[in-house]
Amino acid sequence: MRETIHVVGAGLAGLACALRLADGGRRVALYEAARMAGGRCRSYFDATLGLTIDNGNHLLLSGNAAARDYAERIGASDALVGPDECVFDFLDARTGERWRLRPNASRVPWWIFVANRRVPGAGPLAYFDAGKLLFAKKGATIGETMRCRGPLWERLWRPVLLSALNTEPEEASALLAGAVLRETLAAGGDACRPMVAKGGLGDAFIEPALRALRAKGVELRFGARLREIAFDDSRVAALRFGDAEAALGKGDAVVLATPPWIAQELVPGLVAPDDFRAIVNAHFKIAPPPGQPLLIGMIGTLTEWLFAFDDRLSVTISGADRLIDEPREALAEKIWAEVSAATGLPAELPPWQIVKEKRATFAATPAQEKRRPDAKTSWTNLWLAGDWTNTGLPATIEGSIRSGYKAAELAGA
Repeated sequence: MRETIHVVGAGLAGLACALRLADGGRRVALYEAARMAGGRCRSYFDATLGLTIDNGNHLLLSGNAAARDYAERIGASDALVGPDECVFDFLDARTGERWRLRPNASRVPWWIFVANRRVPGAGPLAYFDAGKLLFAKKGATIGETMRCRGPLWERLWRPVLLSALNTEPEEASALLAGAVLRETLAAGGDACRPMVAKGGLGDAFIEPALRALRAKGVELRFGARLREIAFDDSRVAALRFGDAEAALGKGDAVVLATPPWIAQELVPGLVAPDDFRAIVNAHFKIAPPPGQPLLIGMIGTLTEWLFAFDDRLSVTISGADRLIDEPREALAEKIWAEVSAATGLPAELPPWQIVKEKRATFAATPAQEKRRPDAKTSWTNLWLAGDWTNTGLPATIEGSIRSGYKAAELAGA
């Protein structure tokens, strides 16, 4: 019988890994404890709203090479939409001032010398301070590396880094911030065009992937929770799913693409991130007003990023541990007051839904960065995948997919 690679976990990392393995001609079995794939990147029908919504809003950038490759492999490139050039709209609710950040396409950042392309209130030389992140010392925080005050910090670097790292920027890893900056603004506007799955995460990343995997003969098993990994000296000998067991032959292997807390229960001695940060998303069933930008960064409000979909407006708040115990209706009312003021829509609260993801990402601090394991393990036929592994990026869609690709390569894709 042909050798089998067992991929455990059908989030983005597991799906990406299975896809690369199948494309490489490998025999793949994919297991998922839940009844649906996607993990923290999924869509579902919300009965309260009568709409299909995402469990969280995710922004991609045109420079996210792995994510774009994944979308192309599953035939979903058209599901990601955005402007033809790098444009980000902002609103400072404290002053009512609006502006558009418009980096030029090339790596030479001449845009910072053009007043109507940059953040108002900050001169061109202020931008160079963030360049220190590109040369950050290992273990340093952003607060120890660059200046965390002033108009440019409040109106650009803090909201962007908080969104990317999902951790209060001053205490977050400067190394991870530098990695984000290196692949985005430092790479020029061509790498920074915002891209959104306007039809939903399921349509863009999950359902097409499942169809592609089935077409390639991948065995999909949902409701299969891995209870135990049986080890035999230097290798995995079997996977135990409750009453069922999958024995591994000599050439079989395993890619474990579960959340870190699950992986630590299954793999002896595994060191992994153990501190996490929340994200809160709010969805409002109301059509955006004519001309509403796809995405607006909001300053001086609880709302951080406002997404405009055809049938709803959605808000994302990162580093949201402080909001986890807040009453949902009170949150909805406060957020909608900010959104209605920003959009000119009626102040009356429309149908809403609040989604709280308590462990949305690992805390992107230097201490947690040290706990991220490599894809390789002490066992010859076991590899790890997930945005919490040592990808060099924070916990993002791009990092998840890269981790899946890396594990697939190690497993012989």
